[in-house]
Amino acid sequence: MSSGVKIGLFGIGLDTYWDQFPGLKNRLEEHLRDIDSRLRALHPNIVNGGLVDTVDKAFEAGRLFRQNEVDLIFLHVSTYALSSTVLPVVRQAKVPVVILNLAPGAAIDYESFNALTDRTRMTAEWLAFCQACPVPEIANVFRRAGIRFQSVTGMLHDDPMVTREIGEWVEAAKVMHTMAFNRLGCMGHYYGGMLDVYTDLTRQCAVFGGHIELIEVEELALRRREVNGTETKERLRLFNEMFDIQPDCPAAELEKAAVTSVALDRLVADYGLGSMAYYYKGSGNPGNEEAMASIILGNSLLTARGIPVAGEYEIKNAQAMKIMDCLGAGGSFTEYYAMDYEADIVLMGHDGPGHIAIAEGKTKVRPLNVYHGKTGSGLSVEMSVRNGPVTLLSVVEAPAGLLLLAAEGETVPGPILQIGNTNSRYRFPKGAREFVDRWNGFGPAHHCAVGVGHIATKIEKLGALLGVEVVKI
Repeated sequence: MSSGVKIGLFGIGLDTYWDQFPGLKNRLEEHLRDIDSRLRALHPNIVNGGLVDTVDKAFEAGRLFRQNEVDLIFLHVSTYALSSTVLPVVRQAKVPVVILNLAPGAAIDYESFNALTDRTRMTAEWLAFCQACPVPEIANVFRRAGIRFQSVTGMLHDDPMVTREIGEWVEAAKVMHTMAFNRLGCMGHYYGGMLDVYTDLTRQCAVFGGHIELIEVEELALRRREVNGTETKERLRLFNEMFDIQPDCPAAELEKAAVTSVALDRLVADYGLGSMAYYYKGSGNPGNEEAMASIILGNSLLTARGIPVAGEYEIKNAQAMKIMDCLGAGGSFTEYYAMDYEADIVLMGHDGPGHIAIAEGKTKVRPLNVYHGKTGSGLSVEMSVRNGPVTLLSVVEAPAGLLLLAAEGETVPGPILQIGNTNSRYRFPKGAREFVDRWNGFGPAHHCAVGVGHIATKIEKLGALLGVEVVKI
């Protein structure tokens, strides 16, 4: 099991300088302590390898990071340093690196600098601002060694861009770690004929990590039979708290949904699931039919509490939804519904569960006499994603490997189709026509995940850490 994400930090310098320029080492170590403090404010589990200024210390730091199983390393370039004191660190750790090219100020005070009468003091001051010097050397070595790296260039203090970038790298590392240990449950089977939904499970595990648990529908049906009356009443109370249950919802259907919801929670707990994909025809076995027909409310509750559930056995989209949820954006299951050329928007939604925690208002529960394209009838949820900025994400199984396809837009108010499904109106900067053509040009499956806020830069960082191409529309 995971012990939580760990982030490594070390600075670099050249030991030859310390005797030549008294006080320089202390000054650079103070810079490193400042970065350590800022990282700990974002995430407490920081492994600090100190200021590495010799090859021996490089091997020690690498061993420290390897033993602590860090997920990401921040390399603070304190001043000029030899690349031979950098490579042994990251080569042992075998994780991505973010180079922090951060100067102690916006600029050297040229007038004061040139007024110094001591050339040695002048050189020491220059070396304290010499962060940019070794970065090309380090980058060259990393590329030749096949080490994934990124860089953040700016100022050590009072630089909002640097603060944002470091924060996003930490967030991306957390998501990478969560995905690496996530257990994805797959219950049932693919929706027959949806060729775009079929996926390579081995590739999913190879890229994201984690574990995929194949689950029989009978396991849910069995747990339904173990739910008692007290548990059912308590779940009905929760339904009334979390949903806007419409007056025409039959009490018997609500009770079935409550039983299934409790059983789902047990299934998730028994397997330690962090996400799930499901679909089942549900014909010929009454217990299975009832379980699958009454699953939507329970799956919506699971999605809202950070265990996203994707319908139609869309495993790739369960992965996308989990990523979005880990980034704090939610992650609701959606697809194109229709185009509104008059308003220049795209209507998007889906039947089945929705992410009620990112809904505009309270999610309605409506009875449906038929689940279109599926077996059975019962209760469904009707919701719109909260109005404002949103991000779409699709995990695309491209010929050359997986890629992450993202787009930023906004949900806007207006009429929706009141059909008992999730349904929202989306506007994109390039307009509905161009957006749809460009999105479809990358060949994603017809489902995607939608979350609140503009977070494409965080997705790009996650892709960099995973070594996965990211395309932003």
